[in-house]
Amino acid sequence: RQDKLSTRFNQLSEILGEAHTWATLEKAPIITGAHIRKTISEKVQRLTLYKEKLDAMLEDGTIMIDTEGAKIGQINGLAVLDMGSYAFGTPTRITATTYMGKSGIVNIEKEARMSGQTHDKGVQIITGFLGQTYAQKFPMSLSCRVCFEQSYNGIDGDSASSTELYCILSSLSSLPIRQDLAVTGSVNQRGEIQAIGGVTHKIEGFFELCKKRGLTGRQGVIIPAANVRELVLSDEVVQAVKEGVFHIYPITHISQGIELLMGTPAGEPDESGDFPEDTVHGRVSAKLKAFAQASRDA
Repeated sequence: RQDKLSTRFNQLSEILGEAHTWATLEKAPIITGAHIRKTISEKVQRLTLYKEKLDAMLEDGTIMIDTEGAKIGQINGLAVLDMGSYAFGTPTRITATTYMGKSGIVNIEKEARMSGQTHDKGVQIITGFLGQTYAQKFPMSLSCRVCFEQSYNGIDGDSASSTELYCILSSLSSLPIRQDLAVTGSVNQRGEIQAIGGVTHKIEGFFELCKKRGLTGRQGVIIPAANVRELVLSDEVVQAVKEGVFHIYPITHISQGIELLMGTPAGEPDESGDFPEDTVHGRVSAKLKAFAQASRDA
């Protein structure tokens, strides 16, 4: 965090000890910020074999992640992999399919016994949001499958719940999601975006992939506004944001993310609770209403 200093004194002393060595080699009278940055950089290079292998698979397309264009029912989520002595962020593709039925939202990871309790809770919260927002005048008849693609190590945490919700809304509205944006953030049943962990690692992970493929000036990350004070980004990311070639969008509500990702107004309900037809919420409501009607007629 920007406003706190870690009390993990063993880690601090290790950094200071190595920084002292670099300062001594340069015959510097004191340890400076440059020596601290070099120490951290050297430590990262010593511990990143797994990350290098993962990056190589992202680069050659073995792990499929798009950083340009737009797709329906597909979004870039962000995860943190903790290797013990080193943690890093990496993007992961999330997809959703929606169709008529009554099974509700099915978490494929849960069905495969690869989902933790907190992640399962996040999926139930999404169901609550959909019901509260769209199913006040008709029963919700929906079957949906949500999946973290090419994930084989299990999933836990609710930091992707807003990401999954955007993906479902994209599938229902048939509006494509920008693939040059990655998303993290927990959502509650009212659509408010809540803080998550590992925000710095997540931003840097997506930035590194975009940099290797070529920064277009449109790429960026959507994060909870509550996490802004926890950003301690690398100098390279800070400079890229200053130059406008990479973007960080802090948001407080799902509607803000909808408009960033889909380029269409989210929509506000009128006095009768109906959404305008040419908005994302309006399109989703119309699709769910059609599903409900078809279920009654079947």
